Amino acid sequence: MTDEAARKLFAGPCDFIWGASAVDNLPPEKLPEVAFVGRSNAGKSSLVNALTGRKTLARVSNTPGRTRQINFFDLGGRIVLADLPGYGYARASRSLAEEWQSLIFAYLRGRANLARVFVLIDARRGTMDTDREACTLLDQAAVSYVLTLTKIDQLSPGERTEAERALSDEAGRHTAAYPQIFSTSALKALGLDALKAHIAALAAN
Repeated sequence: MTDEAARKLFAGPCDFIWGASAVDNLPPEKLPEVAFVGRSNAGKSSLVNALTGRKTLARVSNTPGRTRQINFFDLGGRIVLADLPGYGYARASRSLAEEWQSLIFAYLRGRANLARVFVLIDARRGTMDTDREACTLLDQAAVSYVLTLTKIDQLSPGERTEAERALSDEAGRHTAAYPQIFSTSALKALGLDALKAHIAALAAN
């Protein structure tokens, strides 16, 4: 997939098509899907907005745990982007947190058209225990995923290099992790072209 083809895909229409708050309310599996998951406030919605060049496509909140459903966006009739609720939000009530995680992981395990999962890691914090638990679940379900740093603009060059090395090492420990990692900043539009090309290639396939 060329950079130009990826640019055209992401410059085209991208529309909200579905919101699912329960496993029995997921949309039909018509197009390949890529999902964005991560800890609460890891930057999932901000990254979706940055990739599509829209400021308000995916709802962004400074309050962790605000997103409580899976939101689906049709990108050019070619591929669907799924923005999942954050996991590991300690201040959510236990029953609500369990409900969210049940929805997230049931979707990840059972979605036949899921082409790739992007597990977003806040570069300032690195991989945490809840991230590793999510990766282990994906390993067990044989769901292909890519570890992806967010908010790299908030690191110094040296810190960024160390964060990337640590994440590459982490990817090597997991059977379903894609060998390549991505480093991104939604705020500064860093690393987005490579991510777009990866997603566009999945759409083409």
